Amino acid sequence: MKGRLIAVGDIHGCHKEFEELLAKLDLGKDDRLILLGDLINRGPDSGKVVELARQYATASLLGNHELRHLNYRRTDDPSHLKKYDYATMEQLRGKDWDYLADMKLTYEDEELGVVFVHAGFLPDRPWSKQPARIVTRIQVVGKDGEPHKRAEEPEAPHWSELWSGPPFVVYGHTPRPEVTRTKWTLGIDTACVLGGSLTAYILPEKRIVQVKAREAYFKT
Repeated sequence: MKGRLIAVGDIHGCHKEFEELLAKLDLGKDDRLILLGDLINRGPDSGKVVELARQYATASLLGNHELRHLNYRRTDDPSHLKKYDYATMEQLRGKDWDYLADMKLTYEDEELGVVFVHAGFLPDRPWSKQPARIVTRIQVVGKDGEPHKRAEEPEAPHWSELWSGPPFVVYGHTPRPEVTRTKWTLGIDTACVLGGSLTAYILPEKRIVQVKAREAYFKT
């Protein structure tokens, strides 16, 4: 019997909520756990989250927060960093950095017709060829067909509204109070670190499992 395929949205250092979610999921040996990036930053213990990821996850995908740290370590250029990144760096050990460096951009299950990614894709280009700067950061798509931040173009559509599939895409990165669905996408970043919930999406049964945040650890 095949195991479940489980995606978990942005954890952002919320290790207690992640532990509680893992307990709820009660992973079996044939289950595959895919973490959708942004394991680190903002929350109380990024190191503990990465330790749990190393132990339980089949794959962890690269998020924009991991990419920023990796760019800093590669270039030694502090312009890549934000203030709270320094606390995260103190929490991570050598094997944690190795884990971040090995993160992939996407995870595909062809049989289920699903692709997991941190942020998303530009809708008019092959998903598998899109670079890290897009798939870890994309929010809205401007009239020029390029990705932009919501703050820059608040009226522009979110990429998921333009995605006509296949494949079906499960993503994080855009924090919202509730899971967000379109015909061909599912957004499961439900803003745990901001006081929302940590969300898992389970295939093939298409079930949502959530754990409420114990507190709001970060304010935007």
